[in-house]
Amino acid sequence: MYKDNRTYQKAFIMDMDGVVYTGSHLIPGAGEFVGKLQQGGHKFLFLTNNSYHKPLEIRDRLMGMGIDVPEDCFYTSAMATASFLRVQQPEGCSAYVIGGPGIVDELADGGITITSEKPDYVIVAETEQYDYAKIIEATLLIQEGAKFIATNPDLTGPSLRGPVPACGALVAPIERVTGVAPYFLGKPNPAMMFWARKKLGVHSANCFMIGDRMDTDIVGGLESGMTTCLVLSGVTSRETMNRFPYQPDYVFENLGEIDPGAILARRDRVENAMSSC
Repeated sequence: MYKDNRTYQKAFIMDMDGVVYTGSHLIPGAGEFVGKLQQGGHKFLFLTNNSYHKPLEIRDRLMGMGIDVPEDCFYTSAMATASFLRVQQPEGCSAYVIGGPGIVDELADGGITITSEKPDYVIVAETEQYDYAKIIEATLLIQEGAKFIATNPDLTGPSLRGPVPACGALVAPIERVTGVAPYFLGKPNPAMMFWARKKLGVHSANCFMIGDRMDTDIVGGLESGMTTCLVLSGVTSRETMNRFPYQPDYVFENLGEIDPGAILARRDRVENAMSSC
């Protein structure tokens, strides 16, 4: 039977904050690594839990730092949420949304009706328009039967002055009042990893997940069958890494240490080790 080997092409999925940049500055080696991916013809995707910004806005931000990639190279938790709803409700659905332009645009593009009139879902995402009236409305709609979704479980996000509340914190009062926990679509949900790989058209067996967080990037990559690479340029240190019951396949100081042409997927490393015995 004919086998399409292109689906097993080596590919790379990268987190962004703490991996590619910190604040408004590129992390050393990040630009060089992306250049190697482009020169080597490797498929790659930037993966972010931030649902506020649109892919074009993220692309422009990276370009301002010196990395020039197409808009199609980004996958956000807003996109994962829209994908989830299209799979769950192929005939269409409606949602009450507390969120920014990224999630609103993705839902609209996916044919999902945004309304406060008996919606099928309540969706919470990052937003600068979060107030008591919206919390009350979301709470009542869930009690009236709407299903509860959130784009990602991150409690905090970065700002120039320090950490600020992110999606995981915004759902807290709604969850406490209703007793209903949201279903989070962003990392570490393997569903987001699946749709990211589907966008690239690659198999998990030769796909690498690169991130700086053990509790989102690494566990998400592990649970979805990818080879995991932890970079120590962000949140996780070697000391904190060792506290987790699972470990990454590789550990690097930063992206610049990764040779995309030479690095081996977990499957290939195991086969090489067995053949050398």
